[in-house]
Amino acid sequence: MQAKKRYLIVLSAGACVALLVYLGAARLPAAAGGSRRERGRRSQQPWPHYSDPLHRFQPRERADAEELHLHASPRQKKELSASAYRGRRCRMDSCFDFSACHRNGFKVYVYPQQKGEKISESYQNILSSIEGSRFYTADPGQACLFVLSLDTLDRDQLSPQYVHNLKTKVQNLPLWNDGRNHLIFNLYSGTWPDYTEDLGFDIGQAMLAKASISTDNFRPSFDVSIPLFSKEHPRTGGERGFLKYNSIPPFRKYMLVFKGKRYLTGIGSDTRNALYHVHNAEDVVLLTTCKHGKDWQKHKDARCDKDNAEYDK
Repeated sequence: MQAKKRYLIVLSAGACVALLVYLGAARLPAAAGGSRRERGRRSQQPWPHYSDPLHRFQPRERADAEELHLHASPRQKKELSASAYRGRRCRMDSCFDFSACHRNGFKVYVYPQQKGEKISESYQNILSSIEGSRFYTADPGQACLFVLSLDTLDRDQLSPQYVHNLKTKVQNLPLWNDGRNHLIFNLYSGTWPDYTEDLGFDIGQAMLAKASISTDNFRPSFDVSIPLFSKEHPRTGGERGFLKYNSIPPFRKYMLVFKGKRYLTGIGSDTRNALYHVHNAEDVVLLTTCKHGKDWQKHKDARCDKDNAEYDK
């Protein structure tokens, strides 16, 4: 009796397997055609959006901008992201419009001075030098380069030459255009002892001519590194140099001369405190004074008195 049951079970299982195989073979062509149709439909649909697995390999400033503006609309994100690292990564081929230069030649436009705005003597000398050159134009439509009449030389908030509300004033300029084809001059930025390079406004796509600019912020082949000059620096003129006909060694008395303040603490102190190693008072003359800030005497070192005397002399 049990043997009959086993036979029936085996026979039923075999019949089921045969039926499944037959049904599967019959559906294969239809399934193949269906899969082709499904692939066709999928190919016409847009690709699904996946989160970018390489997000951490994006440029740091772009990633930071996206995190800061996480809740902004897609259009705002695109605009903010583009502006965030277009300025940082500006080069002449990406942030400078050469069309006006090709059309009208190299001409520089200086914004007219605004009523009530104070301008330092040093910045006035810069503007006067440009306006007195053959490159100057009074027509902004002919200009290849634009220079602000707003004084940007001293961006130390403790300085009497500091111009307040510069961000609003610059943004309201009708020709600003995110700083494109503009040149910004700056000698000082930030406040002692931790001098930063924040000018107090976004320079956008403008080129920066700056003293003591760091390698982290300097944009090669776009920004200009300039020396730090004093208020007494003459605008034009000066005696002839001693260098003649590329003679080796040159006929000159001094090979290197520097005169300036020696920061006892803060950024730049290590560099200027080491200048005495190359000072020989003959052809290499490096004169520094410790008289900087109101409490410089609290930080004075063993060389301050001698350095101050040589500086004053």
